[in-house]
Amino acid sequence: MGASKHHSGRSWSAGNWLGGLLALAFTLSLAQAAHAQGAVRSVHGDWQIRCDTPPGAQNEQCALIQSVVAEDRSNAGLTVIVLKTADQKSRLMRVVAPLGVLLPSGLGLKLDNQDVGRAGFVRCLPNGCVAEVVMDDKLLGQLRTAKTATFIIFETPEEGIGFPLSLNGLGEGYDKLP
Repeated sequence: MGASKHHSGRSWSAGNWLGGLLALAFTLSLAQAAHAQGAVRSVHGDWQIRCDTPPGAQNEQCALIQSVVAEDRSNAGLTVIVLKTADQKSRLMRVVAPLGVLLPSGLGLKLDNQDVGRAGFVRCLPNGCVAEVVMDDKLLGQLRTAKTATFIIFETPEEGIGFPLSLNGLGEGYDKLP
């Protein structure tokens, strides 16, 4: 998974942004768990379903996760987390990017080399910066049918580093999320 250079794009047309400290804590615990030993509920192509009970929550929450590291930058990696909110009313995609990203440029996304746009970062924590987008039906459909996804972090306003991510198993895994 080599990094590649990319240039600016437009905003993701995926709807409203959601916050939530509890969900963010869950995301970060899953991002850390994705790199550590832990129980995996199921594997769907290149994606894993992992479940955890966030601190203070009554029920466990599950997410579809994949992590990638750039071949030429072993310290630069992304974790992509797809989940349904506890109330089952929203579908979120969160991406944990490495520290040092240029925050105002956001996180870019290309599907099959077509620019989808950018999502803003919602906060940075000790292990990375989190971008979040509500997945509407259009974006979910694009993710299901695309062959390749490239997430782009920016180090300067004009130039980004692309992280290719496999979409193999994403649709099947999403359908299995509780």
